[in-house]
Amino acid sequence: MSRPAPTPRTVLVLSSLLSLLPELHAQGGPPLPPQAEARIEALVAGMSLEEKAGQLNQVATDAREGPGGILLSCDDLIRKGWVGAILGKDDSAGINALQREAVEDSPHRIPILFGLDVIHGFRTEFPIPLGLSATWDPALVEQTARFAAAEAARQGVRWTFSPMVDIARDPRWGRISEGAGEDPFLGSAMARAYVRGYQGRSLADPSSILACAKHFVGYGAAEGGRDYNTTEISERTLRDVYLPPFHAAVQAGAGTIMSAFNSIDGVPASANPFTLTQVLRVEWGFQGFVDSDWTAVRELMLHGIANDEETAARRSFLAGVDMDMQSGIFLGKLPGLVRSGRVPVSRVDEAVRRILRAKLELGLFDRPYAPGGVPAAAAEIHGRELAESSAEESFVLLENRDVQGVPLLPLSPAPERRIALVGPLADSADDMLGCWSCGGRARDMVTLRRALATRAALDRFKITYDRGTEIDGTSKSGFSAALGDARKSDVVVLALGEGRSTSGEAASRSSLDLPGNQEELLEEIVATGKPVVLILFSGRPLAIRWASGHVPAILMAWYPGMQAGPALVRTLFGDAQPEGRLTVSIPRSLGQIPNYYDRLNTGRPRTDAEGLGGDAADQFHVSGYVDGTSAPLYPFGYGLGYTRFSFSEVSVDAAAVSAGAIERGEASVTVHADIRNTGNRDGTAVAQLYIRLRGTSVARPVRELKGFERVRLAPGESRRVDFRLGREELAIWNLDLRHIVEPCSLYVWVASDPTRGKPVKVELTE
Repeated sequence: MSRPAPTPRTVLVLSSLLSLLPELHAQGGPPLPPQAEARIEALVAGMSLEEKAGQLNQVATDAREGPGGILLSCDDLIRKGWVGAILGKDDSAGINALQREAVEDSPHRIPILFGLDVIHGFRTEFPIPLGLSATWDPALVEQTARFAAAEAARQGVRWTFSPMVDIARDPRWGRISEGAGEDPFLGSAMARAYVRGYQGRSLADPSSILACAKHFVGYGAAEGGRDYNTTEISERTLRDVYLPPFHAAVQAGAGTIMSAFNSIDGVPASANPFTLTQVLRVEWGFQGFVDSDWTAVRELMLHGIANDEETAARRSFLAGVDMDMQSGIFLGKLPGLVRSGRVPVSRVDEAVRRILRAKLELGLFDRPYAPGGVPAAAAEIHGRELAESSAEESFVLLENRDVQGVPLLPLSPAPERRIALVGPLADSADDMLGCWSCGGRARDMVTLRRALATRAALDRFKITYDRGTEIDGTSKSGFSAALGDARKSDVVVLALGEGRSTSGEAASRSSLDLPGNQEELLEEIVATGKPVVLILFSGRPLAIRWASGHVPAILMAWYPGMQAGPALVRTLFGDAQPEGRLTVSIPRSLGQIPNYYDRLNTGRPRTDAEGLGGDAADQFHVSGYVDGTSAPLYPFGYGLGYTRFSFSEVSVDAAAVSAGAIERGEASVTVHADIRNTGNRDGTAVAQLYIRLRGTSVARPVRELKGFERVRLAPGESRRVDFRLGREELAIWNLDLRHIVEPCSLYVWVASDPTRGKPVKVELTE
């Protein structure tokens, strides 16, 4: 059935929502067993206002200001019952010491919830999330999250500030590395996978941790790619693009949500009742608790919507934030706001209940202490194997041209062959960690140089190694040695890219070029005439237009994690195949940004998905650039392998289907396609289903991903894939902002990326 029309985002409606907040929040969360709910009610009834505010207070382990402006140590705050959660601790000894103070010395013996940024692993580091998304393998991503959860929980970390599900379409933004790229459908699949992995089948499982989908919402649309910047997003775009991965996380059972730093339509996300209450609570029925990002409540004063801490606390809390990360403002100001009548005590009680429920569900009241210790040897082996396989699946082969009549990759490990390994990232263990490396240690990382040396000893080929230059260096003092070894080699493996500190939070870039003088080193190495394999390490797409036209083999490695070297060596020599596909388009130049695949069409397109084109007599006056194409260098969904695949034309089960029947859940469109391995090696194809809707009340994108499937095929083997398009895939936010299936023309493709494939038309009738 159709969903109710959303409340328009206007000042008038926001004001009315504020007046309704106590009633909306009084609906409460999902009931625990009666004895657990009774325990919560008894705790809430016996707590002072300061102790209630303490449960809404999240701190790092440093001195904080308490009620009345008194500066207290973390230990003092805990003993008073004024700390609900702590972030930043990752060792069981330190966590248990603080937990002991809470459960033995605080007034109500309420355990503390310990949180940490477990983003792509805890001790065992997997590829960064953008790399993991390139696997197009939610089951694998779920396995990595499950492993990370078990490692973290052993040390007492029972809450992760992950997954980051922000859609990001500007590679200048450093935090693009932490998400799943530019597409909401794929982003939603990855959001569900992370939540399932972290939380397991039950939060009561001691190896499960609480997930936190962040940053709610629109943070990835920061203007100019500058972190923390404002965003301008229409409500339709918000609902079409930026909200779906969060909705998927909520539907998967995510226990917490983190509010964002940015403003949306002039309202900071951490004080936005439209998103935090209307969408999250009323429309989606979210029952967990909302945590602010680091000092985001205090930052409302810098945003300009509060002139003092009391106003910042009130606006954020009443908009829907339950826990204040590191500002200390909820602890210091909420008790007075309740006593003055400016904040209902019922709202405070409900926020406390949500947090206590999470602690009870995690079993913290019964098992507050972490077991600690090291995992069993078998678990460590499994972790390394999982890190290696996930890295192999994440690598995206961008180019693989013929050299002497055959593709350059995979390399042959022939005895006496000489390989020159060059580049500042070939032996940089620290950079393999990537951003947000949590408890990962550089000494556990296996670099490309180390793994290649091991392989050379086994297969008796020769390697030389030269840094050539530093990552951000300008000195050419290392060029001579690198060029000399390159000239004596049979092939050059060139490891270039960004240092890990260049990606992640507060790591925006105004350029996408290779840093320092790496581009100059690249061009001089290519000028030797030796075949070059370029391996790129980064947390974002880089501008590699020159390389794409001059380097025969290019492999996008992201930051691959602890088994970077073995995974790369196995891939280079063909023991594993590069199976990754891009989840973010790689632009030709900075001037193309933003350049994402699911754009709206224009009335004057250079080309059109169905061949309609523009005015054939006036192709100069079309949307594009006079100095180059608007097409990306490599599109979303793109990736090569060591074999080839063919995709048949799609077939559908009906040429016409009632839109009303689809809306009511009584009908759907089934799409079929055959995929064949036409090469001479085993390989994995990623079948991608795209749609376009024409004739709708609002313009729709030229392509929209609505399904995908990884298909492993032997040479000559063929397999049929089937996709079902129902209400969830075909409904749109229409002219009246109602989410319904409209009568229209539906075009469907199944292809290796959105630039390929021939559409089949289906009429969605009245």
